[in-house]
Amino acid sequence: MTEPLQQSDQLHTLKLLYVEDDPEIRRQLVVFLSRRVGKLLVAENGHQGLELFREESPDVVVTDIVMPIMDGLKMSEGIKLLNPDVPIIVTTAFNDQDFFLSAIEVGIDHYVLKPIHLDALLEAIRKAAKNVIQQREIESKNRELQLAAKVFDGSIEGILISTADNTIVSVNRAFSEITGYSAEEVLGQNPRLLNSGRQSQVFYRDMWDSLNKTGHWQGEIWNRRKNGEIFPQWLTISVLRDEAGEVNHYIALCTDISQRKFDEERIERLAYYDPLTDLPNRVLLQDRLARVLANAQRNHRAAAILMLDLDRFKNINESLGHGVGDAVLQAVAERLRTNVRDADTVARLGGDEYLVVLADIDDAQDVAVVAKKVLDSFAAPISVGDRELGVSLSIGISVYPNDGEDQQTLMKNADSAVYSAKQAGRNTYQFYTRDMNASTLEALMIENALRRALERHELRLYFQPQADMHTGEIIGAEALIRWQHPELGLLAPGAFIPIAEDSGLIIPIGEWVLEEACRHVKEWHDAGFNKLTVAVNMSAVQFRQDNLSSRISAIGRETGVDLGYVELELTESMIMHNAEQMIDTMRAMKTLNLKLSIDDFGTGYSSLSYLKRFPLDKLKIDRSFVNDISDNPADLAISKVIIDLAHNLNLKAIAEGVETEEQLRLLRNNGCDELQGFYFSRPVPAEGFMVMLHDGKRLEH
Repeated sequence: MTEPLQQSDQLHTLKLLYVEDDPEIRRQLVVFLSRRVGKLLVAENGHQGLELFREESPDVVVTDIVMPIMDGLKMSEGIKLLNPDVPIIVTTAFNDQDFFLSAIEVGIDHYVLKPIHLDALLEAIRKAAKNVIQQREIESKNRELQLAAKVFDGSIEGILISTADNTIVSVNRAFSEITGYSAEEVLGQNPRLLNSGRQSQVFYRDMWDSLNKTGHWQGEIWNRRKNGEIFPQWLTISVLRDEAGEVNHYIALCTDISQRKFDEERIERLAYYDPLTDLPNRVLLQDRLARVLANAQRNHRAAAILMLDLDRFKNINESLGHGVGDAVLQAVAERLRTNVRDADTVARLGGDEYLVVLADIDDAQDVAVVAKKVLDSFAAPISVGDRELGVSLSIGISVYPNDGEDQQTLMKNADSAVYSAKQAGRNTYQFYTRDMNASTLEALMIENALRRALERHELRLYFQPQADMHTGEIIGAEALIRWQHPELGLLAPGAFIPIAEDSGLIIPIGEWVLEEACRHVKEWHDAGFNKLTVAVNMSAVQFRQDNLSSRISAIGRETGVDLGYVELELTESMIMHNAEQMIDTMRAMKTLNLKLSIDDFGTGYSSLSYLKRFPLDKLKIDRSFVNDISDNPADLAISKVIIDLAHNLNLKAIAEGVETEEQLRLLRNNGCDELQGFYFSRPVPAEGFMVMLHDGKRLEH
C-alpha cells in the first residue's frame, strides 16, 4: 500500500479538488488523498465541482469524466475559463483516441485510467504539484523583487550601488533628491564625483581599510551636490561578496544631516554664546580666561581683566523699553569688539555687564591705554532707530598676577574696582588696589551684626506661592529669608547672603531656614493642605557639608515633616562644580526622599551628559529669560528649550519672576508646568500665606 507523503514532498501545502459521482470510489480516494494533501475539497458532480472551484480556487483538480448533471469535461472547460493554468487530472475508463483528443482540447493535463492505480494517481498529482509549487515560488520571488524595488525607490535614505571596480550601477530617488544628480547622470560614473575635497587621503585610506577588513564602514562625510554646495552626510557602506568570497558590489546608504548639524551648532551656540550680543557667555569666558592665565604663568607674562558696567542703563530700559535696551546692549558689544585685539576676549556676563580679557601684556600702562580707548569709543552716541543715546561705562581692572592668580580672585577684584569707578563719578576706569574697597568695612559690620541676628531671632521667613499652570492651584511655596535689621529695617537676602557665604555664617543660617521651612510645611499639612511642598535654596557651602544628610534627616525627625514635601533648590553653577561628587551628594539626598531642582536654570552651564545623570525633579527657568519673554524671541526660544529639555528628562519646569499675563500665556502655551512671581503673589509672611490657603487663592485662567 502506498505510504503517506513526507513533509518534504510539499504536497502538504496543496489544496486539491476531487470530483467523483461513484460513492464507493469517492470514499476510498477521499481517505487516500486526505492523508497526503494539505486540504481536500470533494464534489459529487461537475456542477458542485465548478461551484467549489469558484469559492476555493484549489491548486489541482482530480475529476471523473462521466457524471450526472455536468460531466468532467464540461466542468473542466468552465474551470479553464476561470483559471487556464490550474492542472486538471482525469480518472476515466475511456481509452480511445477520440476521448484523448477531446481532453487535449479542453486543456486536461494528466489522466489516470480506471480502475485507478493509486501510485499512478499519486505520481500525476506530484507532477501537477511541481508546476504549482514552481509557479508559487516564481510569484513569491516576483513579489519580493517588487517589494525590494518599492523599498529601494521609496527609502528616505539615499542608496547607491556600485560594482567591485566602483562603477555606479544603481541609485534611488532619494539619492537624486539629496545630491541633485539624476540616475542617468551618475550611472557608469565613479562615486568620487561627489567628493567635496574636505576629507584627506588618510581619511579615505582608513575608510577602505575598514571596508576590506570588516565588510562595512559608517561615519560622517562631507560631499558635494551637483550645484556645488558642500553638505554633511551620514554614510554607511556595506560590501557584498559572491559565493567565492570575492567583492561584487558595494551598497552605500546616505542621509543628509545638514539640518541636524545646523541644530547642533545652534544648541552649541546657545550654550557658549550670549544670544543677544553673540559674545561669549560665562562658560566660554571661563575657558578662555583659564587658557590666558595658563599661558601667562608659563611664559611669565601679565594678563588683565576689564570689568565693564553700563552707567545708568536701568534708565534706558525703564524709559524707552527693553527693545531699545537690547539694541543698546548689541551696539555696546560691537564697539567693544572693534577696540580690542583678535587675541583678546570680549564677553557678556549678563544684564549690562561685560568683561574683556587682555592676554600677553607687558605692564599696567598697556591696560590703561585699552581702557581709555574703550571709553573714548563711547564719546559718540549710539543710534537706535531715530534716537541718539549717550552711553558711558565704568571700568574696573585687575591684573594678573599682582591682583590675583586665579579667575575668581581676579574677577572679584575687578568687580570691586568697578564699584570704585562708579563711586568716582562713572565714565572712568579704576585699577584694583587692596585699600580701595570701601565696602569691605561695611561688609565686616554686616557680618558682625549677622552673627547676632540668629541669637536675637531677627531672621524671618517669607513664602512666595507656587501655582500649577493648568489647574491654578497653589502647590507649594519657596521659602525666602529676610533680615529684620534693628536699624536698617527689613533686608532682602542680597544684602547679607553673599557676606554670610564668605564668612561661613551660611551654614547656621541655612540650617535655620531649612528647619523653619519644615516646621511651616508641617503646619500646612496639619491644617489640611497636605499636598503642599516647600522649596529651600541651598548654597554651595551648605551642600558641601560632610554631615548634610544626617543633619537634614534629624531636622525631618524633629519637625515631624515628611521630607518628600521638601525641595532643595541648587544653582546650576554649583552642581557643575565637581559634578561627580555632586551626583553622589544628590543621590544621598534622594535616599531621604527629598525633591531636588536646579534654580536659575540657563544662566550657568549644564553638561547634558551630566544633567541626565543628576537625580532631579524640576528645572526652574531663570527670571532673566522670563523678564523679556514677551519682547525677545531669543528669551522665548531659550525658555521653550528649557521646558522641552525638562519634559524629555521627565522633570517639571517652573518659571520664576512671572509678572505679567502675557508672560503667563507664553509660558503656559509652551508647556511650562508651574510658576511663581508677582503676577500671582509677592513673597508674604507665613501668616499671610496661611490666609491665602484658607481663602482658596488660585491662578486665574
